[in-house]
Amino acid sequence: MLTILGFVMIATFLVLIMMKKMSPLAALVLVPALFCVLVGKGAHLGTYVLDGIGDLAPTAAMLMFAIIYFGVMIDVGLFDPFVRVILRFCKADPVRVVVGTAVLAAVVSLDGDGSTTFMITVSAMLPLYRRLKMSVLVMTCVAATANGVMNTVPWGGPTARAATALELDAGDIFVPMIPALAVGLLFVFLLAYLLGRRERARLGVLTLTERGAEDGAEPTVGAGVGSADGAYEAAGAARGGVAVAGGAGGVAGPAPDGAGSASDGADPGGGAAGAAGGAGADAHVLDPARPTLRPKLYWFNAALTAALLTLLIMQTLPIPVLFLLGAAIALTVNFPAMPDQKERIAAHAENVLNVSGMVFAAAVFTGVLTGTGMVEHMARWLVDAIPDGLGPHMALVTGVLSIPLTYFMSNDGFYFGIVPILAEAGAAHGVSDLEIARASLVGQSLHMSSPLVPAVYVLVGMAKVEFGDHTRYTVKWAALTALVVLGAGLLFGII
Repeated sequence: MLTILGFVMIATFLVLIMMKKMSPLAALVLVPALFCVLVGKGAHLGTYVLDGIGDLAPTAAMLMFAIIYFGVMIDVGLFDPFVRVILRFCKADPVRVVVGTAVLAAVVSLDGDGSTTFMITVSAMLPLYRRLKMSVLVMTCVAATANGVMNTVPWGGPTARAATALELDAGDIFVPMIPALAVGLLFVFLLAYLLGRRERARLGVLTLTERGAEDGAEPTVGAGVGSADGAYEAAGAARGGVAVAGGAGGVAGPAPDGAGSASDGADPGGGAAGAAGGAGADAHVLDPARPTLRPKLYWFNAALTAALLTLLIMQTLPIPVLFLLGAAIALTVNFPAMPDQKERIAAHAENVLNVSGMVFAAAVFTGVLTGTGMVEHMARWLVDAIPDGLGPHMALVTGVLSIPLTYFMSNDGFYFGIVPILAEAGAAHGVSDLEIARASLVGQSLHMSSPLVPAVYVLVGMAKVEFGDHTRYTVKWAALTALVVLGAGLLFGII
């Protein structure tokens, strides 16, 4: 019974948010609370929730101070030069924009932390997507999938958990998987290219205006404010702007408002409606004349960020402590006056509240799923359902199961609850623990879009897209990427 109710609870949650019948926050709280009562353990709901909150509180603290830290770095202009480089590379070409998003997300993912990756990627790329009226869902899809592949670095969560659960060396798990993961990353770049081609076909051929080229002005993001069209046109006219040449009808002019449907790449956050909601914010965030810029402190902020990321990779201190210290230093040095500090904190309070609230709501879901025993019964049922004839192929089975299971449950639940069971079953047929551990990494490209991953709420929150829209758009591509990694692993004899 617990097995059935566990699957039904997950399915109910996904249906409600994908059909937009409930907000993710409400669904994460109310659905598990209802099912906790249905299994006859309503009296223990408080305990389950507090246990879940206790597990996720450090993550919530990390995200809260990380958002403040990177928000301040954006305010003071740390990423502005990088954005200008991206703009020069992209040349208003949607294909280059999407591929650039994939490359940026992959490089930043080397720090092993998804939330950091999404904050930097969205901060750098979102204004460009808004300005060109591209689908923001393309950005969230590519960023999440690239980060999922790169999240397998030894200092990232999945590999470390697999090594701990099976008492193996993280390097022994990761290094042989590099060829398969490299193929997966190349597939992400190919996917970015294809999605960019689709955006180019939807929007037309975008080029820098002649006026901007003649003036020699560098294109900067967010020169316009106001409505969607106003932000788009003003940004283009003021600084080497963007025009559409030869769109769907072969007529020069601005990109069509709200062109395309959800099925062909458009989304509420990528068309005129989304631009209207986000253009104003994007316009001032990277405005080269904004009063929060601190050009004299640029190298200090760059050194502080580099030191923070280095300490994060070295795991010198717990990640929440690092970001707490970093946020305090950044605020104090860049905005010594108390009113300015309060203003900067208030400016990022909405993102902090949305993300941290979502993390604590997810704690209710994971707390009930674990506390009631649903996740354990689901895992046992899945393992028992594996035919004995597949025993010698348990590594392949593990790779296949990792795709849905790491989406429907936390990494802790999968690596500490299910992987040891799979390793035990594989050992009976001569399959080594190392093969099981490597195969367990396959599903990470899909895992990064799971509703149980706090970092994904940073991604959709900063991009201002609905989680349900992101899920519908991304799941198929992320699952396909995982299958590519699995196929490469089998082809190279790694799995």
